[in-house]
Amino acid sequence: MYLAEHFVQPPQWTWYILFYFFFAGLAAGAYVLGTLLRFSGDPRDEPAASIAFLVSFPATVICPVLLTADLGVSWWKFWHMMVDVTPGDTGLNFKYWSPMSVGVWALVVFGFFVTVSAFDAWLGNRRGAGIIPMVLNRPFNVLGAVVAIFIASYTGVLLSVSNQPVWSDTWVLGGLFLASGLSGAAALLALLIRNRPDASFSLGRLHQADGYFSVLELALIIVFFITVGAAGTLAREVPWLPLWAIAVAGVAGSLVEARGHVRMQATGGSGTVAGVRLDTVVVSILVLLGVLALRAAVIFSAQ
Repeated sequence: MYLAEHFVQPPQWTWYILFYFFFAGLAAGAYVLGTLLRFSGDPRDEPAASIAFLVSFPATVICPVLLTADLGVSWWKFWHMMVDVTPGDTGLNFKYWSPMSVGVWALVVFGFFVTVSAFDAWLGNRRGAGIIPMVLNRPFNVLGAVVAIFIASYTGVLLSVSNQPVWSDTWVLGGLFLASGLSGAAALLALLIRNRPDASFSLGRLHQADGYFSVLELALIIVFFITVGAAGTLAREVPWLPLWAIAVAGVAGSLVEARGHVRMQATGGSGTVAGVRLDTVVVSILVLLGVLALRAAVIFSAQ
């Protein structure tokens, strides 16, 4: 059996980073789903797409707050991470070789796309038209979705390139965090639109999409345990098995709900609306808890 060599002190991350990873995944996932809904070709998906862009804004705003709190630095020092104020050497402080610098700048770029799209959605809801014509809005959303995919997977990749046990023992964390973030975002959007007649058309689509993301997430969880076991650090996951159980329960709930919506469509939409709403609440909360539990199990098992 191959045993990985680790020689770097653990970062001693706290709940700040945990929720940073959580909200970054939801923000990025919501933006990607908003883009996909907008590209569905059905105008009835537009209200849900607008909600997705609106949701991504507060979830993104909270990320630098949590990141700064975890670093234990002032906002002025955080600003130095982006702008070099050294006399005679001023300018943007971008270090392509530094994962932290790349991540901070990616978050800034993503924040630009999120802010514009959220304002466009808010304005569109108020007066029926946003600030960007749809012919330009879709390419803009595609570019934003590409950055969002990077944000959602970057947090996992950042862990993988470290030299910590568990994190550096597997190559799946980027994909796992991406699938988990998309699943959590789909569950959150389903929870928010369940009582909105103008957006409820997209409810089934979101549950089905959540099911697809959950299949990928489950597959990557299995690969995670296989690779960590091969590296000889599987014992570190034992104390965190309750959290992994919550994560798997969220995946299972998502798959059951997705299958139920597929059956409803196959039978012409039979079933009561109230039953769907009740399932949506329970499943969405379970999925979101699973997303948080998965990140907690991965982050804290290496420390």
